[in-house]
Amino acid sequence: MTDDLTWVPDACALPTAERPFRVAEFDQLFADHLRSADRVDAQTLELLLAAESREAAADLAARENECCSFFTFTFTDAEPDAVQLRIAVPPTRTAVLDGITERLPR
Repeated sequence: MTDDLTWVPDACALPTAERPFRVAEFDQLFADHLRSADRVDAQTLELLLAAESREAAADLAARENECCSFFTFTFTDAEPDAVQLRIAVPPTRTAVLDGITERLPR
């Protein structure tokens, strides 16, 4: 996992001082609730999360979308105890999705 914030694009409206905290929130979500991840294509990442994370993940996604409106976050019930989070970006933002993918626990 990379510790720098180079994947955060200049188009992001989140104040620079707050970015490390947001990255830490995503890192914690992944560490605590990620069951699997699939990079479907250059523009799409699908995450399978524990069902109990849905509310927190939806809140985090909504706040992220406020400052980086190019993201599309879609939640789908996947299993009785899991939720799928699909993260999509336009072709011009695939490097951002690369950065998120690199932060996933291995």
